[in-house]
This record gives sequence, C-alpha cells and structure tokens, in this order.
Amino acid sequence: MLKKLITLFTLLLLFQTMLLAQSNMTNNYIIYNASQHKTIQLSELVSYLQKVQVIFFGEDHNDAVAHYLEDTLLKALVQTNKPVALSLEMFETDCQAPLNEYVAGYISEKQFLASARPWNNYADYKPMIETAKLHHLPVIAANAPRRYVNMVHQTGVASLKQLDKLSKSYLPPLPFTEAQQAYQQKFEKIMGGHEQFNQNMFDAQNLWDATMANSIYRFWKKHKSFIIFQVNGRFHSDDKLGTYARLQALAPKLKMINISCFSDAKFEHPDWQEFQNLADFVIVTNPSVPKTF
Repeated sequence: MLKKLITLFTLLLLFQTMLLAQSNMTNNYIIYNASQHKTIQLSELVSYLQKVQVIFFGEDHNDAVAHYLEDTLLKALVQTNKPVALSLEMFETDCQAPLNEYVAGYISEKQFLASARPWNNYADYKPMIETAKLHHLPVIAANAPRRYVNMVHQTGVASLKQLDKLSKSYLPPLPFTEAQQAYQQKFEKIMGGHEQFNQNMFDAQNLWDATMANSIYRFWKKHKSFIIFQVNGRFHSDDKLGTYARLQALAPKLKMINISCFSDAKFEHPDWQEFQNLADFVIVTNPSVPKTF
C-alpha cells in the first residue's frame, strides 16, 4: 500500500511540475538574433517574421517549449492581418484532402485522424491545427508519403520512376537534384562517419527535403501574398541546408528565415557563438521542462 502511495505521489508531483512549466513557458526559452548578436523578445521576433514569405521553424519533435512557441507564433502571425498558411512535415502529401476537409469543418476529428496518418505525438501539433481551423488558414501536408521514403531506402531512388502518374503527383518532379556536399557531410556525421554512410538512406532523407520544398513552392506560386509557416525537424533546415536549400534553389528571390529551436544544458548561459551559424534566430529552451515523449 505504501509503495502505491509513493508511486501515486511521484506521478502527481510530475504532473504538477509539467503544469507549472507549461503555464509559464515565457521563462523557459531565450531567443537569439544571430545577425545582430543579441537576445530579443518574442514580440521582436514576430516583427521580423511578418516581413518574409517563408519561415522555417526547426524543432526537436519532443520539445514541449518548441510546440508552445510554434502555436504562439502562428497565432501572432494571424494577428498581423496578413494571409498566413501553415506547412507541416508531420503530414504527407497524399493526406492533403482529409486535412483540408477537417480544417474546413466538413469532417470530424475522429474521421480526420483515421484518414490522415498523424504522428504518434499528434497532440503536440493539434494546437496549430486547431488555430488553423479557427482562423480558416490553409494547411499544407508537406512531406513525402512514408511508403515512398521506405521504397527509396530499400531499393534506391531510381525505383520511384516505376510509379504511375497518380503516385508521382505526391512527389517532387523526378529526378530531384543532388543535395549539397555540406548536407551530405552533416548527414554522415550523425550517421557515425563516412564509413557508415548509406546512399539509399541519404536519398530517402533527400526525398523528404525535396518533397517539402516542392510542396511549399507549389503553394507559394499560387498564393504569393501569403506568409508560409513551415514546421519541421531542425535537421531539415538548420544551417540553411536540406529543405531550406532546396526551396531557395526553386525560388532564389523568396524571402526566407530559419529558426532553430532546441534545449541546451547551458540554458542559463548559452554559448551563442557555438550556435551562430545554425539559423537566423536560435531559440534555446529549458531542458528541465519535461519532454512530450
């Protein structure tokens, strides 16, 4: 009995800690303007963001503070009275229809989730979807369907040519260009070095990037007055590589900004010089805030 009470008390304490942290998120992040070498307030960041056409918000997928900031920034952009679209790595291009239907209010959330193959941590992105629904914002299902990413991983990028016209419509024009050498080097590093490099795995990564860039580009071509708020894992846009670089190649004159958001052990005194080249704006979050998974 005592053991159960201790377990219950521990769970309650953890729950209270999470609630406290989430209710006061403003104390759990620091924003750094890399070009001006100084920290800024959230309102200052919004003033920069409303001047561009595409915003890349690079996250760690389990960072609760990042998810809070994403929806906060989306709401702030809506308040600028400029047309805003939300673009998400977390939904795949062949799920655009149920995503549109839910945001428009045509189908229930249950029907939407059954059809749209959401990530397991959909709860982290639900606030943004609900903000988009409330304000009638377009939402772009930006990512490549998982089955095609797996296809490239297993049998190589050339296998995509075998797909029919409908299947190819969910992908960028084929063949897509090779990634920058700097991106491959970065990929090799996280994979454990050049000896561990796997071309098919890297091409699967490039398919993600190329598809997301193409999804944003296609929307922008038809809606050039919009601010597009793209949310993805930060590897896709840090150092202005990956998806960012591919979109820049498609539309060199597009005004873009990237944000890199992550927790760091030196939260109290971040080493900004270490992060200087990651992004236009670096947001360091408090590592003591519990992760979402």
